[in-house]
Amino acid sequence: MLAVHTSPLAQPGTGDAGGLNVYVVETARRLAERGVDVEVFTRATSSTLPPTVELAPGVLVRHVTAGPFEGLDKEDLPGQLCAFASGVMRTAAARPAGHYDLVHSHYWLSGQVGWLAADRWQVPLVHTMHTMARVKNLALADGDTPEPSGREIGEQQVVDAADRVLANTAAEADQLMSLYGARSDQISVVHPGVDLERFTPGGLGARATARAELDVPPDAQLLLFVGRIQPLKAPDVLLRATAVLLEREPALRSRVVVAIVGGPSGSGLREPESLVRLARELGISDVVRFEPPATADRLVSWYRAADVVAVPSYSESFGLVALEAQACGTPVVAADVSGLRDAVADGRSGLLVPGHEAGAWADRLALMLRDDERRTALAAGAVEHAAGYGWDATVDGLLGAYRAARIGHARRVASGGALGGDGVAVAVGS
Repeated sequence: MLAVHTSPLAQPGTGDAGGLNVYVVETARRLAERGVDVEVFTRATSSTLPPTVELAPGVLVRHVTAGPFEGLDKEDLPGQLCAFASGVMRTAAARPAGHYDLVHSHYWLSGQVGWLAADRWQVPLVHTMHTMARVKNLALADGDTPEPSGREIGEQQVVDAADRVLANTAAEADQLMSLYGARSDQISVVHPGVDLERFTPGGLGARATARAELDVPPDAQLLLFVGRIQPLKAPDVLLRATAVLLEREPALRSRVVVAIVGGPSGSGLREPESLVRLARELGISDVVRFEPPATADRLVSWYRAADVVAVPSYSESFGLVALEAQACGTPVVAADVSGLRDAVADGRSGLLVPGHEAGAWADRLALMLRDDERRTALAAGAVEHAAGYGWDATVDGLLGAYRAARIGHARRVASGGALGGDGVAVAVGS
């Protein structure tokens, strides 16, 4: 696997670490449990990192030196892809011929390196986009910076080169075909998952315990945002909706708590204090808590403690936060966009909101907070909905996609090229 711009060892919720990191970690572990050896190549971001780290039995993370360890943003990395590819090639050169059987690249930067590696090793290339420039540019937040044309071109090249392109949802498969010209027989739809053993409602008293741990009053009405702080994720929508909610119902101020859990990322790095400033301008600083990115176990406590989790993103290839929250028994209010339409069952596990207008969001949040009976029903539906998205099902889909890629690659090679090894070892990167 290739994960060029973000390491599976990084803490999700800040910088460039997010759902992609979780996806690589969870699938790599479970692939290894199925007997697939996985090596994850990622860019080294510190001189103190060891060359290899065993993430789990059968899973190695390889740190590749490509450019300075610090000071490079994701936007700077296209200039380091040659150096990264060279590091990958040197590692492979020390292995016997046919050592790697398949390359699975994550995100377009990794896809560029994967294209070269798969061609050099004569093995199939499977690619997961995670996000797409053309999709993001069609749904930009106000004031956000469009994705550059160089990324669009790079993504198109990877789609053209890949033996198999993975889509998180049927809607994403349609986008791949309409925006990038992918063939229907080139695409496999494989839903991401959630760790159903970790993310659970907990049982009797779990909510009270979580609130005590997090210093949230037992009678508070807790609205939660989890994720990277950037315009695409739209945490400002939750703050603006809260301001409208409190203007309409001033009595709520003594009970409402809004928790923003995450760190600045992407274009949000330009103004890391913008949310703090916005809360002050809206006059709601007294009800807003800004919390650092949390470990998975602490996230479980936040999800269990919350009355509602808000996911107001302008676009999402899927929305793992929504899935994690629902698995913990917390209903979600989410934007009615792209992958969130699959991650949230509207009216059964949460509510979808068309658009990002603060008044409409305040309406849905108020509905959740006022109607205990409905919220309880949605909480039960949330657990039921999330139960259909375990990571084991994701890995079943991945193995099917890998088989299809190998068969298609063999046929293609038989008609005019040479085929690589016969094993099942997988190299994964981003």
